[in-house]
Amino acid sequence: MTSTHDDSVSFPEDKEKGGINDGVQVVNDVEADPDRAIIQRFGVFGPYLSQLFASGVEARGVERVPENQRETKNAWNNLLMWWSVNTVLTTIPVGVLGQFVFTLSFGNAVATIICFGALGAAATAFIATLGPITGLRTMVITRFSSGYFGGTIYSVLNILTQLGFSVTAVILGGQTLANINPGTLPLVVGIIIIGVCCLIPCFIGYNMVHVYERYAWMATFVIMLMLYGLGGKAGYDIPAQKANEDTGKALTADILSFGGIVFGSVTGWSPVAADYNCRLPSSTPPRRVFLLTFFGLWIPICFVEILGALLVTITDPAYVAAFGSDGSTGGLVAQVLSPWGGFGKFILVLLALSVIANNIPNTYSAGLSMQALGRPFALVPRFFWTFLAFVIYTVAGVAGREHFAAILSNFLSILSYWTAFFIVIVAEEHFIFRRKGGVLGGYNLDHYDTPSKLPLGVAGILAGCFGVAGAVVGMAEVWYIGPIGKMAGTAYGADLGFELAAAFAAVTYPPLRALEIRLTGR
Repeated sequence: MTSTHDDSVSFPEDKEKGGINDGVQVVNDVEADPDRAIIQRFGVFGPYLSQLFASGVEARGVERVPENQRETKNAWNNLLMWWSVNTVLTTIPVGVLGQFVFTLSFGNAVATIICFGALGAAATAFIATLGPITGLRTMVITRFSSGYFGGTIYSVLNILTQLGFSVTAVILGGQTLANINPGTLPLVVGIIIIGVCCLIPCFIGYNMVHVYERYAWMATFVIMLMLYGLGGKAGYDIPAQKANEDTGKALTADILSFGGIVFGSVTGWSPVAADYNCRLPSSTPPRRVFLLTFFGLWIPICFVEILGALLVTITDPAYVAAFGSDGSTGGLVAQVLSPWGGFGKFILVLLALSVIANNIPNTYSAGLSMQALGRPFALVPRFFWTFLAFVIYTVAGVAGREHFAAILSNFLSILSYWTAFFIVIVAEEHFIFRRKGGVLGGYNLDHYDTPSKLPLGVAGILAGCFGVAGAVVGMAEVWYIGPIGKMAGTAYGADLGFELAAAFAAVTYPPLRALEIRLTGR
């Protein structure tokens, strides 16, 4: 990109203006000065909000960041943020599932992690490029393909996604804290401690999130290297799982099903990927954003998930007992660090706290997605929704604390379904209809909060429904196996849910959208 702005984007004037309707005037007021607009909105509570914002709490929510208010931060922060988010304890259990749930050998588990991880990272990195281009949060960007109502549907799905991620994060962090000195710290207390620590930077906002994520990876990367070494000392038995591995069609089904989980563990970040670079200048090259996001996701995810796959090969009875029949990754990691005594427990504390870096984007973006449900929700300050998200996932984590492996396996599989067709629809809108020389010729960013100027959303919603249909016929879960999923596998089926969800949406969206534009002009 050599021009100041992306050629596919129509930039509005970055100043307050009226004339369309009262809603647009409100939006532009908040864009120009979010602190003042929100303070005026809440009347008697205004002075309290004024003090809150003056102390550093972010006022801006889902409103677009005008070009003249963009920051000049280096795009390399994107790589460091995603590196911190994924070099954490929470990523280890995904690698564990390859052998624990799908009986794959170590070699096949690693190959699946690398290939499906790269696919998911590429898809997520594309979504990240839209942040600087538009200055909008991810869920608001969906309005340009699926309309205002369709964007609301995606926001609901994303709220559930981020809350689901958060539940798994606080449970695992709480498990690990509880295993430092078994019997002294209840699991419930551990979960609450992790939840509160995640809330603090998210409550403050965008700048604090980036400050924390810029440095959090340093300690955890060293700790992961320690775990690799200590696990090797305990004795990796690489061929141990080979005898239990399926063959033929059943093996293919296991790889596809585990691949869907790996894909979901990466694309789970796609509905929030633009949230953390929407303040970069629009002149930031999309290729740079793509590559930094891709490697910031793919390298640490492979590095840590492969560690999980290695740790579960340890056959020492003490390690097997620590892991247990319920798949306690926290217990296994505690056992790995046990030879170091007190220092190992200190490392375990740091590792438990590493999930904070992973859960910060979930918490922060869940609040933004609640605002993106519609204008009435956007009128409520961002920090309130962030606090509500914290309460919900902490309570859910306490309730589901004894079923971590089942929650993780089923949640990540289902997650990959909707993120697959979401990415496809946004990508086709961007590259087909919004490209320079395309039917629409770009994005008019003035219209992001004006339903009458946005697409009706019929094409996006219908394509999403076709994506759901693809997921249903291709999925293979414990509680349901779709007809195609059943044909592709054996008794347990092969999970083709995300592949078919993406394919069904990819085929149906372009003609539906072309017809919608022809009939409505938008």
